[in-house]
Parts: sequence; C-alpha cells; structure tokens
Amino acid sequence: MSEGALAGQPVAVIKIGGSILTNARAYRRAALFVRNRQKLSPGERLVVVVSAQKDSTDALEQDAKKITESPDPAALDILWSTGELRSVALLTLHLQALGVPAVAVNIHEAGLTVPENERDAITGHVQIQPARLREFLQKHSIAIVPGFFAIDAADRVVSLGRGGSDLTAVLLAIGLNASRCVLLKDVAGYFTSDPHRNADARPVPFLTFEQALKLADEGCDLVQRKAIEAASRRGLQLVIRSLDEKAPVSHIKGAPNEHSLEIAVETVTETI
Repeated sequence: MSEGALAGQPVAVIKIGGSILTNARAYRRAALFVRNRQKLSPGERLVVVVSAQKDSTDALEQDAKKITESPDPAALDILWSTGELRSVALLTLHLQALGVPAVAVNIHEAGLTVPENERDAITGHVQIQPARLREFLQKHSIAIVPGFFAIDAADRVVSLGRGGSDLTAVLLAIGLNASRCVLLKDVAGYFTSDPHRNADARPVPFLTFEQALKLADEGCDLVQRKAIEAASRRGLQLVIRSLDEKAPVSHIKGAPNEHSLEIAVETVTETI
C-alpha cells in the first residue's frame, strides 16, 4: 500500500458541478447519489468535491462590481469562496440528515497550495499535500471538500480558474492515489461539444486523453482543460456522468500503450 492511500481502504473522488446544484432539492438528490455510491462500495472512502450553486459565482462577481469596476483579486477570491463553502456545508448537512457520517472540509484543510500569489493558477505549480485530508478519512467515510480553490504561500485563498473544481478533484485523486475520479455534470457523459449550446453534439462513451484535449481545443469545455492535462500526466482515468443512474457514462483514459503511474508520495507537484 502506497503512502498516498489509506491503509487498507480504497479512496474514490467524486466531483459535483455547480450546474447540478441548482436548489435545495438538488443538494438532497446529490446527497442521495453519494449515499448510494457508499452503499455500493461500503469499504471505500469518498472525497466529494463540490462547486458553488449554479450561477452563484457570477452573482458574487456582479455584487463586487456594483461596488467597484475592478475588484481586488484577493478580495474577490474570498467572496467567491463563500459559494463553495456554502455548498460544502449544505451537502454535508444533507448527508448527515440521511444518517451518513460525512465531514465538511475547509479550503485550508484540503491540501492544495500554490507558490507565491499566483491568482487563477494560470502559470506555476499546484502542490498536493493530502496528509490532513487523509486524517479526516481515517475518522469519516466521506469528506466534502470545496473545489476551485487552493492556498498560496502566504496562506491566502487563491482561485484555480473557471472550471477549477474539475482540477481540484483530479489533483486530490492523484495525491490520494484514488481508484477513480468521477466528474458529475448536468449532461449524460462527454460530448463532442456542449450539448446545451450545440444540438449537433454527439456523445463519446470512450476517448483517450489526447482526443479529450483535442476536443477541448476545439471548444468543448465540459471538463476543464487543465484537469484533463493533469489526469493525462498521471494516467488517472476520468469518469464523466450525470446523477441519473440509468444515463450513459463516458470514460477518458490513456491509449492502450500508455501506462498509469502510481502516486506514492506525500507531496506531488503538478505543473499547470
């Protein structure tokens, strides 16, 4: 068993996108999905990465711009973070109400850091230090973690760019040596483009990282490109699906001649 895994216990990462979290009923539905995942694999620990509720990030930015046309990036990151933290708290409470022993994890406890003050983490590195998160998972079967954010060298909250919750999920899956990384969207799997904007978008049940990156370059933004890049470098298979248990599922993985890399280190540094 590698240091990146919990002793004797497999770990899976599930990311729940903000487009799914539209209202109170949606949070409960997401909680039921997570509970069902746990029942299917009772010996598995789950890290659930959540985004802010749908449209709340844009609404928070609009609030800031009502005050000043050019909001301070550091203040804006703090304001944005309230959306993710609200989702963490609400999903945790819904799971606890269902009798599921979930724990809410703060941004400072998640283990993602960036050097200096690299807002949006467009350049540079993200470090994964999952020791504290593993401590939570030793005591709780499910940990709910905010996506989209890391901590910089000065211990300040820094955003990871739009779609950053996908990147959070991938990086935590790498750092925890997770068995799989599931990205929950409001569409049934991966498509050649966003089906909400293109009626001609075609579903793609299986594709390689190279194919997924090519689609991203062509405008498909269903999964953040930086997240696909990070998964590709580590050979981490991505599962793209919706909450609907009967809907199609897509898999993004390496080509047959590519090999996954087992992550067995305390600190992994990812170049973005």
